[in-house]
Amino acid sequence: MTSSLPMLFAASAALAAALGTIAVWAPRKLAAKLVALALFAALLPLGFAGWSDLLSRPKPVTLEWLHGKQDEATVLAGSFEEGRGIFVWLQIDGAEEPRAYSLPWSQEQAQQLQQAMRDAQSNGTGVRMRTPFEPTLDPREPRFYATPQPALPPKDGGREAPPVERFVQTQQDV
Repeated sequence: MTSSLPMLFAASAALAAALGTIAVWAPRKLAAKLVALALFAALLPLGFAGWSDLLSRPKPVTLEWLHGKQDEATVLAGSFEEGRGIFVWLQIDGAEEPRAYSLPWSQEQAQQLQQAMRDAQSNGTGVRMRTPFEPTLDPREPRFYATPQPALPPKDGGREAPPVERFVQTQQDV
């Protein structure tokens, strides 16, 4: 599993270092240069703490840019808090790791998620979500649904059964 956190932090640290360098080499008084260096030194731990804190929080679906055009995603877990939001743990097709997202509160979608989770548990299947990163205005089709059970394999295991031979017992055979 890879994380983009080290790369994003390295990029922000490099930009902060470039700004710090410009501030130090600018024709300013020594006090202004020392303040610029102190602010740069404070930015690094605060930036890292901010980036690492974001890892534990669900991202609003409106901020998903990389996978924004997905038609569907698998819901691994879900919960909701009335009036606050719907929280889902999604496995996006083509992504290595699942991710946490928050959707705006909707009574209808919360009921759909709850019903889909019940149906999936009773069927032994999973839950899918349609258009996870786009606002949906179509109330005809539910956004969350339980995946149907897979078709059973053929009873003969995919092989053609040999023809059945009929034996007729006659008086002479006995």
